[in-house]
Amino acid sequence: MPHSAASLPARLRGFRPSWLSPKVLRTEVLAGLVVALALIPEAISFSIIAGVDPAIGLFASFTMAVTIAVVGGRPAMISAATGAVALVIAPLNREHGFGYLVAAVILAGAFQIALGALGVAKLLRFVPRSVMVGFVNSLAILVFVAQTSELRNVPWAVYPLFAAGLALLVLFPRITAAVPAPLVSIVILTVITVAAGIAVPTVGDKGALPSSLPVPGLPDVPFTLDTLATVAPYAFAMALVGLMESLMTAKLVDEITDTRSSKTRESIGQGVSNIVTGFFGGMGGCAMIGQTMVNVKVSGARTRLSTFLAGVFLMVLCIVFGPVVSDIPMAALVAVMIMVCIATFDWHSVAPATLKRMPAGEITVMAVTVVCVVATHNLAVGVVAGVVTATVVFAKRVARHADVTAATDPDGSQVVYAVTGELFFASSNELVGRFDYAGDPDKVVIDLSAAHIWDASSVAALDAIEHRYAQRGKSVEITGLNGPSARLHQSLSGELTAAG
Repeated sequence: MPHSAASLPARLRGFRPSWLSPKVLRTEVLAGLVVALALIPEAISFSIIAGVDPAIGLFASFTMAVTIAVVGGRPAMISAATGAVALVIAPLNREHGFGYLVAAVILAGAFQIALGALGVAKLLRFVPRSVMVGFVNSLAILVFVAQTSELRNVPWAVYPLFAAGLALLVLFPRITAAVPAPLVSIVILTVITVAAGIAVPTVGDKGALPSSLPVPGLPDVPFTLDTLATVAPYAFAMALVGLMESLMTAKLVDEITDTRSSKTRESIGQGVSNIVTGFFGGMGGCAMIGQTMVNVKVSGARTRLSTFLAGVFLMVLCIVFGPVVSDIPMAALVAVMIMVCIATFDWHSVAPATLKRMPAGEITVMAVTVVCVVATHNLAVGVVAGVVTATVVFAKRVARHADVTAATDPDGSQVVYAVTGELFFASSNELVGRFDYAGDPDKVVIDLSAAHIWDASSVAALDAIEHRYAQRGKSVEITGLNGPSARLHQSLSGELTAAG
């Protein structure tokens, strides 16, 4: 009994979450504080884009971060109010009012839960690496471009403060990694500007911070089919954009941390977070890749605690320390985000040595992704364009591997066509023209032992070949079909319209 009692604390320690260890706890707490500071000006900016009060964006960032920390699938990822979501719902708020915006956020959450349950997250495996690299690089470019607006038409004192911030971010980690360099930079630059009375743009210039917690309630809209018809298109667009950005960000964090996460749980978690956010009067959101990089790559966070605390600290900073937070110079936060851009951009992907070895198709896919994202300021558009381009490049590459060789028997009684490669819409369209219908003997054998039939287009092409030979009184025998190809050919042959 004494031995059992003595070993109980040891057994309980085995159930202790990893974030309770002093070292991890310190990292997660400080990371959450840094992210919270970085979220404030971002959330206010996105509120302006959506056409709502700054407090609405801050409330959304608070409820999204706290909720996703519990129900999300990717630990350490930050979800909050985002520019992509703001762009989608801004027209709805402008044309119909804030109540409809809130209703759209709640409905978008329901759509995301449904899409997650249907397994839409599994489609992520069809996103090639070149699109992922383009996604990351375009994100870094977008965040960088967004920061440059804070460095134009500003007092000259902003520039030395910005330079000092970059110097601290580069040099301080060489002294110690115990405290995140971004936090040190923000604190030191704030103290300098306040103590010296330097007049530069601050967080407070972005908008008023909330002075109380959000209160739950229902959206102020008539609960009718007309309302549903008005809200549904915006809600569905928001659901798709939010899921795509969140799942791509989750995949990126998986690669950075060398861990796996449940994308289905993340999809459902995003939906739950948006529903909660809507009922608290927030503008909705999704994963924020910039703040996630601050949390994971710059601050070293790895658990849900940092995400949860980012939301909690956000409200504490606004409500309790609002006057202090309002004095933070924007130059300090811009320096942090610029360093995030530099760390996020995949410099290896654009190195001359890499570009020389990379296939032209891969470079094209990456470039299309980057150009579309930067041109539209919409990560979802770029990802879709990149995937479509990658599909076309892949189809053309595989189509070239399909070949046809002919061998006529010595006695001239039959000819055997050996078809090799993958037969699908891109390759089978040219297949019909590879045969000598007029000059071949009366018996034709098409050997598909080294080929595979993938779709109805290939079956239709084979039917067309048989039909052309039949018009000349010649017979065709198809041999060598593997199991799946034979089943597809048997089920569709003769049921499709033969090509002339």
